[in-house]
Amino acid sequence: MKTFAAEFIGTFWLVLGGCGSAVLAANFTSEPFIGIGLVGVSLAFGLTVLTMAYAIGRISGAHLNPAVTIGLWAGGRVPASTILPYVAAQILGGIAAAAVLYVIATGNGSDIGGFAANGYGEHSPGGFNLTSAFVTEFVMTFIFIVVIFGATERDRSREAFAGIVIGLALTLIHLISIPVTNTSVNPARSISQAIFVQGWALEQLWLFIVAPIAGAILGGIFYKQLLRKTDFSADDLNQ
Repeated sequence: MKTFAAEFIGTFWLVLGGCGSAVLAANFTSEPFIGIGLVGVSLAFGLTVLTMAYAIGRISGAHLNPAVTIGLWAGGRVPASTILPYVAAQILGGIAAAAVLYVIATGNGSDIGGFAANGYGEHSPGGFNLTSAFVTEFVMTFIFIVVIFGATERDRSREAFAGIVIGLALTLIHLISIPVTNTSVNPARSISQAIFVQGWALEQLWLFIVAPIAGAILGGIFYKQLLRKTDFSADDLNQ
């Protein structure tokens, strides 16, 4: 239950902090102008992961993302029995955060609009097509998993900085890919927003489940086969 609770609250914070900044603060235009824009939203997502890495990392590993959990399994870091409870906690945490964000966002009588949902084609911020969106989500998740493996591999000289490295990696990923898809690399984040937007967001949701998971699996296998220096036991997750 500790690991379930940790993944729930961690993913809750990621969605509320990241998507909340996009919905509430990215284009805030009252005078004087104080909108945080693309850079601010990117930093918000990175900071949620950074803060939760130190808050719950020793409890659950702070995956906060079904693709990360599956990628760590593919790379031999965690057992298959981890996947279902972690993914369930992550999705539920994301939905709970989206519900809180919905209440806040509609408090001034406005419509939720795109609600920071992920999309392609006419629903891509930059009008990018399905192919661009799929390649972006696949490659960004692949690199994210490689960074996570490398940053958390047993090395005490780097261990204390792993959360910072991973948070900055997610920030960079958002800086690159927000114009293409609004950046997912996280099915729980995509599912949570799509449920409230409905319509086109649910129709396009498959891409933001399939591409990140496929990229994560390949990233995990790539690191395990070509880059890993140390072996991990299944118990490492909770140490």
